[in-house]
Amino acid sequence: MGDARLLQRADELRAFDTAELHALLADMRDTMHALNGVGLAAPQIGVSLRVIIFEVSRNPRYPEAESVPQTVLINPVLTPLSDAMEDGWEGCLSVPGMRGLVPRYTQLRYQGHDQYGAIIDRTVSGFHARVVQHECDHLDGILYPMRIRDLRNFGFNEAMSPGEEVQDE
Repeated sequence: MGDARLLQRADELRAFDTAELHALLADMRDTMHALNGVGLAAPQIGVSLRVIIFEVSRNPRYPEAESVPQTVLINPVLTPLSDAMEDGWEGCLSVPGMRGLVPRYTQLRYQGHDQYGAIIDRTVSGFHARVVQHECDHLDGILYPMRIRDLRNFGFNEAMSPGEEVQDE
């Protein structure tokens, strides 16, 4: 947090299936897995491109979360499918050691491309929808604390969940 690259809109990716893109995705996957994350946006590793990855499968940090298929999503477009929102606790690798209660749409459609340029078009809900919204926010220069409605619900992991071991997304 504080890095200017995290506060600006990332550029659209123009070329798919390139050596540079595959190297970026490998770096992003390695970073995400090394930190037990469920998602990562290219700007989080200093690359200002509209590229995110996410996946949830038996993650020790989210034992009750439904599985989310490993996905590369490039130049995403999100469309909320209703006005219904739900508050949920979020953390972030770019805001280490903290968490906050963040409102997110409960159902949405996301569209974009995979690393080969194939079209992705999914309708999702629950944790899957939350993860996609969190990561796509990074592409628009938005960090989750900017979405918190009541800052009494934002703080250090230890203070917000005494006695629990909590890690960042």
